Amino acid sequence: MGHLSCFLPGDIWPDTDGVHINAHGGGVLQHEGRYYWFGEHKVGGSVGNSAQVGVGVYSSSDLYNWKNEGIALSVSEEHGDPIQRGCILERPKVIFNDRTKRFVMWFHLEPLGAGYGGAQSGVAVADCVTGPYRLVGNFRPNAGHWPENLPIAQRLPLDELEAGRLRGMNLNGGPVEEFPDELICRRDFAGGQMARDMTLFVDDDGSAYHIYASEENGTLHISLLSEDYTRCSGRYVRALVGRFHEAPAVFKRGGKYFLITSGCTGWAPNAARLSVAEAMFGTWTEVGNPCVGTVEEVRNTFESQSTFVLRAADQESGFIFMADRWRPKDAIQGRYVWLPLEFRHGVSVVGWREKWDLTAFAK
Repeated sequence: MGHLSCFLPGDIWPDTDGVHINAHGGGVLQHEGRYYWFGEHKVGGSVGNSAQVGVGVYSSSDLYNWKNEGIALSVSEEHGDPIQRGCILERPKVIFNDRTKRFVMWFHLEPLGAGYGGAQSGVAVADCVTGPYRLVGNFRPNAGHWPENLPIAQRLPLDELEAGRLRGMNLNGGPVEEFPDELICRRDFAGGQMARDMTLFVDDDGSAYHIYASEENGTLHISLLSEDYTRCSGRYVRALVGRFHEAPAVFKRGGKYFLITSGCTGWAPNAARLSVAEAMFGTWTEVGNPCVGTVEEVRNTFESQSTFVLRAADQESGFIFMADRWRPKDAIQGRYVWLPLEFRHGVSVVGWREKWDLTAFAK
């Protein structure tokens, strides 16, 4: 197999064995001078939209050439296991805990048979970066805890009228005309908040955050993790209430926090959104679409959906926008769109390139 020396967004991306990389909805961890790309291992056909194998992992020293390191987290063959084969296991992200020296994976989990109604988070840990990872928890986050930015006067159980209003709404994960503001959050207080599309972010001080689409996808939650990164700390905020963001990807530059998301249109691509904050707990402000290019490229984010923003080592401004081109009718055919982020007047933008390499970040 030939040695790759550039990125070709949207093309087949062969690993070092010549096989198209199988790590969808993924993220990249840099550890001890090497990159590790974790993602959903897909199989052919529509059945590939559910987890038939698990989470794959690849390693690279240069970001172009990736070695298949196998399955980091395998689905279970045991009936009733939370990650039983056929469950929905999406957007795995891995971070390293410097205190415990463990690798911690979080993902969006829908146990088998729950459709998208489970809206859980799964957590797995490993002592080796490539695994094997073992499941240590699956739950809805922050049960019994109120968001820090929910007014105290609203921290009440639903009354009969409010509960009836919710039951009468068509809450199917997409935008609704009159989002019921804090009602869903209050409904889910005791059992935990819904958690679907998600990412992880570790700040400069070692604090780790879980960012996920919650409240029937209507509102993002940003949750501080425990010191060992395996649980929620109980501290979290609601962000971009009622705006229906998903596919979050977070990064930090120049002391500011940036969040790239998509709208909620299922598998179909839509226009990306960029939000900015001075702190992880906000306030987050939407600043528009980060994509530049043709009308169609801007409208559908280069026919892709965000999954992660990767900081390229030794590159002060070397941030790579990672996105997926989903193929739900034949899941294994999904492609990857990696593009360099540029910064104009302090705001990140991303434009299409047929071919590029890391010299794009050279000053």
